[in-house]
Amino acid sequence: MTFDELNLNKPLLNALADLGYSHPTTIQQKVLPVAMSGRDVCGIAQTGTGKTVAYLLPCLRQHQFSPAKTPQIVILVPTRELVVQVVETITALTAYMNVLTVGVYGGVNLKPQAAQVQAGADVVVATPGRLVDLLASGVLKTKALKRLVIDEFDEMLNLGFRAQLTAILDLLPPKRQNLLFSATLTPEVEALMDTFFNDPVRVEAAPVGTPLETIEQQGYAVPNFYTKVNLLRLLLNRHADMSKVLVFAATKELADELYDELAPSLPDQVGLIHGNKAQTHRFEAVERFKDGRYRLLIATDIVARGIDVAEVSHVVNFDLPDEPENYIHRIGRTGRADRRGTALSFIRPADEPLQTAIEAFMKQPIPMLPLPDDLVVVDELADHEQPNIRMKTLEPKVARIRESESAFQEKIDKNKKVNVRRDYEAEKRKKYGRPIKRSGKK
Repeated sequence: MTFDELNLNKPLLNALADLGYSHPTTIQQKVLPVAMSGRDVCGIAQTGTGKTVAYLLPCLRQHQFSPAKTPQIVILVPTRELVVQVVETITALTAYMNVLTVGVYGGVNLKPQAAQVQAGADVVVATPGRLVDLLASGVLKTKALKRLVIDEFDEMLNLGFRAQLTAILDLLPPKRQNLLFSATLTPEVEALMDTFFNDPVRVEAAPVGTPLETIEQQGYAVPNFYTKVNLLRLLLNRHADMSKVLVFAATKELADELYDELAPSLPDQVGLIHGNKAQTHRFEAVERFKDGRYRLLIATDIVARGIDVAEVSHVVNFDLPDEPENYIHRIGRTGRADRRGTALSFIRPADEPLQTAIEAFMKQPIPMLPLPDDLVVVDELADHEQPNIRMKTLEPKVARIRESESAFQEKIDKNKKVNVRRDYEAEKRKKYGRPIKRSGKK
């Protein structure tokens, strides 16, 4: 099937031709006719299956020009990077259409973004928190809203956006079409669907947990952090086809540590993004990775879904993720648009339970490869790998005191009671230097 058979108009077909798209992916074929019918849609699709274009095509196909320039389409995504990339995709698809798109996200000044929305927008792409700000302030007018798209719904809930999503769904006009896309269909996602959506049609591109067939998976059993660094450096030096490598670390601290190890030997070739980095730094790092100035980009899971870079040659799981679903999202950054890709995983002995969970989720094993003969294996452990030694605190023993010794304590003189008459006059003289006599009654 080609895009010509999907009831698209000429402007969209011309834009798709300019982008080099001729055949729709499975999720695009399934979503387009259902969305065009006006029904609510719940699309279950893994990363890299083309779901962004899947929900944009029906929305843009049914878009009607309005001189008022109040938003007809609102698209919610979890990260700032994804806002920028969805806006870029819409701009490319509407090259032959008169559609004004505005992207808004948190972490920057609200006023310039609010001014852009007030100046007019047909499509607003937003993160949940910033959309709540615009709705609560009255800047975003929703009377013309026809379609709401929520992308990466499961990831938004994982990031703690449930309260914002509920507030948004309550504030938007109830008469609208909803397009929901999620990589996994969790009970929480289903509960929100039942509450706010009108009997959505479920469209599934592939069973949940199925990796893309265009991705070759490989694993290495590596003892520790520094040996993993040596292995990554060795593979980069040996394989010139590792031209665009996305490396995932478990935490921000580990990402910083890995960057410090690799940057000296790969000057101006390594980028780093995570939640503690400024927004301008994150945007610049992704741009440098896109245009090839960075050979490596080190990232954490929190920004994993905001990275949509074409032609990623390799994904390296420097640390395995805690959740099996995140493994699918990570490796889905390569092998996109029918291109081949490779996913490498460095697995320590402590990570074997995570490997077992991932393989059970995918219903297939990760093929393991032997370590290269010339790999330098380091015995030294990084700080985070040091064993956590817990020593038992012994309380000092207190010597037992005999009852005969502990029962008696000498009283001070003033507390001693003796059977003698008190000489008050002598006591007053001792205290005041003279006897104190009471005066007679008057």
